[in-house]
Amino acid sequence: MNKIRLATIWLDGCSGCHMSFLDMDEQLLDLADKVEIVYSPLVDVKEFPKDVDITLVEGAVSTDEDVEKIHLIRQRTRILVAFGDCAVTANVPAMRNPHDPLNVLNAVYKDRELLNPQIPDKVVPPLLKRALPLHHLVKVDLFVPGCPPSAKTIYHALAELIEGRPPDLTTLSRFGA
Repeated sequence: MNKIRLATIWLDGCSGCHMSFLDMDEQLLDLADKVEIVYSPLVDVKEFPKDVDITLVEGAVSTDEDVEKIHLIRQRTRILVAFGDCAVTANVPAMRNPHDPLNVLNAVYKDRELLNPQIPDKVVPPLLKRALPLHHLVKVDLFVPGCPPSAKTIYHALAELIEGRPPDLTTLSRFGA
């Protein structure tokens, strides 16, 4: 049996969804027989591969770099999953949306910095005017809400997708019950 090619990525978010993914504990071993992780912040692969079966995308789209990434991911992925509230609604990253991006950067990097007040231009990509949920830019095949989604919810969604069934997430609690 060919293994499902699984990728995970985070854009503008806190990595909490990936921590919840790891909280699947022993169930990760169940998945290991059925999936090959071909890209993730949890593994050392530098370029997003082609022919990915399922990609879990955590985080909102907040930069030009994120826009490029999400379009490439969508192009190379059969089933794209908005993984957590930041991917589904833009959640916490969208808290900056009422403010001008330059004002946000000044507040973070200049106004409160005593030693070297400057906006970094090498490691912080330019911000979009607004942080956006994934579906504002690309087609999303499944929305897995939660901040973060529970390990139980993540496992259920992946197990169903691996078996070729659309997951019914309405029967699961968003809060891990």
